[in-house]
Amino acid sequence: MKNKNYHRTITVNASPDEAMKKISKVNLWWKKDFSGSAEKLNDKFTVLFDKEGIAFVNFRVSELEPNKKVVWEVTDCSLPWLNDKKEWNDTEVTFEISSVNDQTHIDFIHIGLVPGIECYEVCEKGWDGHVTNSLVKFMNEGVGLPQ
Repeated sequence: MKNKNYHRTITVNASPDEAMKKISKVNLWWKKDFSGSAEKLNDKFTVLFDKEGIAFVNFRVSELEPNKKVVWEVTDCSLPWLNDKKEWNDTEVTFEISSVNDQTHIDFIHIGLVPGIECYEVCEKGWDGHVTNSLVKFMNEGVGLPQ
């Protein structure tokens, strides 16, 4: 059996345009410790997991199709709680957006985050909370639950 990338589909009460804008506001649904920009193609941003700046992930917006798709390429990371501190390097976080009736579906895929790698179980729980809970709340109610 082939390993599958982490994937969740969420349905929100936001237009595709609104969804794209809210996805780029990383500090309002994922991590408060965010620097840079995630709005335009080739934008670069960093998500910090500690105050010292030791645990981080750097991203670049590598693909952007307005109201349809955005891809964040991991350009560097340091995840000190893992044996392979660079495990997320060369992975991609993808948001694929489609509209059905008055709702918007977002397919969230972390390409390269697959069962069997060290981070999978912890990262799966983390993404579940951030995407299926905080991002949905932010899209539907205007207020997320960033850490």
